[in-house]
Parts: sequence; C-alpha cells; structure tokens
Amino acid sequence: MKVNSLRRRACAFGRSLIHPDAVRTNGDTSLLRLIAMITMVIDHFGKMCFPQIPEMRLIGRLAFPLFAYGIAVGAVYTKNGTKYLSRIVLLALISQPLYAVALAHEVPAMYAVPFSRDPLGCISAFYLGSWAKPNILFQLALGLCIILSLRNKQWALALGFYLLCLKMEYKLDYGIEGIHLMLLFYLLCEHPKIALAVWSAYLICWARGTGYTIFGMRFGMRIFALPSVILCALPMKRRFSLPRALTYSFYPAHLLVLMLVS
Repeated sequence: MKVNSLRRRACAFGRSLIHPDAVRTNGDTSLLRLIAMITMVIDHFGKMCFPQIPEMRLIGRLAFPLFAYGIAVGAVYTKNGTKYLSRIVLLALISQPLYAVALAHEVPAMYAVPFSRDPLGCISAFYLGSWAKPNILFQLALGLCIILSLRNKQWALALGFYLLCLKMEYKLDYGIEGIHLMLLFYLLCEHPKIALAVWSAYLICWARGTGYTIFGMRFGMRIFALPSVILCALPMKRRFSLPRALTYSFYPAHLLVLMLVS
C-alpha cells in the first residue's frame, strides 16, 4: 500500500511539472511586471545616459527574471497558446530596430544600402541587419515555444526549439541559462517551497564569476537578480492589475523614448 501511494504521488508530481494546473508561487504577476518595467527603464537609461552610475545597471538585473516568470505563468493560464505566442513575436518584430538603435547594437550591415539609391533595399537592409543582436522578447518567445510544446506533450518540437536556442546561445542576451530559468519557472510553479530553493540555487550558480565578493565567494552582476527569483517564489495572491495596452506597448515605447533622449 505504501509503495502504491508513493508511486501515485510521484506520478502526480511528474504531471504537475509538465502540465501545472495552477500557479501556487507568486500569482500577482501584474505587480511583478510593473517592478520589471521600472527596473528595465532604470537599467537602460543607466547604460545609455548615465554610464558613470553602475548602480543603475545592478538594479536592472531584476528585470529579466521577472519578465521570464510572467511569460511562464502566462503559459499556464492561457487558453490559446498560439495567440499568446503571436503577441510576443509581433512585439519582438516591432521592437527590433528600436532595440538596435536605442541600445547601441547597430552593425555596418544596417547601413550597407544608401537610401537615395534604393529606398526599399535600404529599409530592408536596416531591418534585417538589426537582427544581428535579437532583442529580449525574441528570447522570451523561444522559451515560450519550448514551454507550450512541453505543455502539449510535443516532445520532438520542444527538443527542436531547445536545440535552436543552443545554436543561437551567443546571440541571446541571457544565453541558454535564461532559457533554463524560464523552464524552471514553469516546471515548479505548483511547488513554492521547492521552487524557492531551486530557483535561488540556480541563480546563485548562474551568477558565479568575478566582480563582487559576497560571503567569500566571487559573483558577477547577475547575483543582484537574486531578490527577483525569491519574490517570484512567494505565494502572493493577485491584488494588482495593469492595463493590457500598457503591458504590451511598454517595451517598444520605452525604447523609442530612450532612442530620442540618448
């Protein structure tokens, strides 16, 4: 009897990993998204306008995990995964040239064709050349593709998207480690206690490097993202909401403002 009970619990735990029915970690994703927006703006303005204030970049380390967590939670609750993914992809496509110019990721290929000689070719070269360094929404979309494939038990498709992420690792802002974090957010969102331990441990391991000494260990800037994964693991109820228009327009809009200001 005990063996059968343990087996049933193990099976239930396994199902909750691949296909969670509810989020028992932090359900107040609107509040987390607002924090992510604010810290991203601080980070980007620090990079482009105030490079002499490194603390602004450290604050910005909170943004990616919070956005990644929000995407993972959205995958749990969405009724139409294709529509949800298409919105993220559309925003990535719109934001890409703004991202390249605003955050100084321009490459010579963007300006290879003179506008006076070939206007359409100039626009095409500018846009396609800007993809030498994809924006963060592209990485979030790739992570979402893997999560939705797992949720639909499309194992081969999930593996294909994962291999694509591996191949593009050096073009992604947060590398394959950022994809792994998204997957951990999704897989453990029904288990707050396990999630807190695993997410924190993963972030600490990911942050190992040089630059900052904490408790005798050396860490890179990524260690300042640790509060964000702890916040994601707290089982808070939804009490705050953001207008959908603000949620989806924020990324390209803040890049446009940043480009004009800088």
